Amino acid sequence: MKYNNGLLGHKDPSADPYPLRRRLMLFLLLPMLSFYFLYTINLVLSSAKYREPCATTTSAAATTTTTTTTNHLSFTNDSNTKTKFTETGLQHIVFGIAASARLWDKRKEYIKVWWKPNRMRGFVWLDKPVSEFNSTVPTHQLGLPMLRVSSDTSRFRYTHRQGHRSAIRLSRIVAETHRLSLPNVRWYVMGDEDTVFVPDNLVRTLAKFDHRQMYYIGSNSESHLQNIYFSYNMAYGGGGFAISRPLAQALASMQDGCLNRYPALYGSDDRIQACMAELGVPLTRHPGFHQYDVYGDLLGLLLAHPVAPLISLHHLDVVQPIFPNSSTRAVALKKLFAGPIMLDSAGVMQQSICYDKVNRLTVSVSWGFAVQVVRGIMSPREMEMPARTFLNWYRRADYTAYAFNTRPVARNPCQKPYVYYLSEARYDAAKRTTVTRYDLNNTDRPACRWKMFDPAEMLDHIVVYKKQDSGLWDRSPRRNCCRVLATPGGDESSMTIDVGVCREGEFSQI
Repeated sequence: MKYNNGLLGHKDPSADPYPLRRRLMLFLLLPMLSFYFLYTINLVLSSAKYREPCATTTSAAATTTTTTTTNHLSFTNDSNTKTKFTETGLQHIVFGIAASARLWDKRKEYIKVWWKPNRMRGFVWLDKPVSEFNSTVPTHQLGLPMLRVSSDTSRFRYTHRQGHRSAIRLSRIVAETHRLSLPNVRWYVMGDEDTVFVPDNLVRTLAKFDHRQMYYIGSNSESHLQNIYFSYNMAYGGGGFAISRPLAQALASMQDGCLNRYPALYGSDDRIQACMAELGVPLTRHPGFHQYDVYGDLLGLLLAHPVAPLISLHHLDVVQPIFPNSSTRAVALKKLFAGPIMLDSAGVMQQSICYDKVNRLTVSVSWGFAVQVVRGIMSPREMEMPARTFLNWYRRADYTAYAFNTRPVARNPCQKPYVYYLSEARYDAAKRTTVTRYDLNNTDRPACRWKMFDPAEMLDHIVVYKKQDSGLWDRSPRRNCCRVLATPGGDESSMTIDVGVCREGEFSQI
């Protein structure tokens, strides 16, 4: 046995004791390092590769967006674009009017007041033929819509003990009208033969809604009890309601089955609302539709009309003529249509409140209808509440029976208002304004002992100047302002009032 340098177990320090292990580790590391290097280069190259297409895509999207926006603006502003929706007009509305042969001869006079032959489309749906069916004169020459007889409804059940099964017939008028497949219809409007519409205001209202969507537009009853018995979610058909074409189509497709599910309901209105509930479409309320479930004198309601366009009047047979001393109710309505509605339908019945501070008078103008003058100062909050000149639908003088605030009629003879009714309406071309005159209604009044200005002795008539304002309802709702320009003095027995849009900082100051 030999020992190196006499040292047991010691080797040459310059020699590698683990050559194989080191080679093995190097062999394993080199592929990993190569893989990492190649992966890093590939990642860098991939990032550069996709960065440019991504920018291109974004640019293309931006270009697409810009193009779409540009096209949209062109679609909106280019009147020559064939696909553009024009503003809703009378030509886009079809009326379905419910009527009975028994009352036709009397109530057709209401339709003649507002119907515009050759400008409007619609049908009167009757339970059986009337004399006009045998006439050789076309209905449009008689000032009436086309007449039709409703289809038979005997197959439907009706189980309400106090109602009449004609309610089923009436509830199908919208669907039957839709099935006629008239072209270019956007809205179906329902009403009764004693419903009087203000067509221009109806158009102004419906034009604000997208007719391509499902809409059910109308209003409730003035009677709180009526709304409880039937539904606050129901549009009363006498006051009129509007259904957009898509909703009419949906209603027509399911209504017959729907009617069979509600045989115990009373009327046509609640049957339609029941079907609307199944379709999931709620009532869109508009205060311009008036059912007028009241009796007596509409004066208090019309003098304090809500700040909304007047669209309809109903139940005119059970109330007094809107203008005293008129031969018939229809004649009274013609006076309103031939004058104020023709001059400025947007502003008809709109209330303005101002004060004659010299004589301490409160003046409320219901434009185109009447002016009331009250001795003393009453706040606008009081004046905008309807005075109870009427009874509710159940003929009780119960102020809790209404679905809105009211105020009592003044009992003190000194506080009773003096009412001046419309006597003349014209347009003054020189001054570019409408001129309406209102004369005092000569009614017997108890003597008043107050020592103050007496309108009955000093004020025979009132003259109101008002600019035409067709865009009144294109702005946010607000009452017009009125200004007393001149009061009676000397030999003059008139008051002059200016009505118009409120000026900057102007309001009805007490």
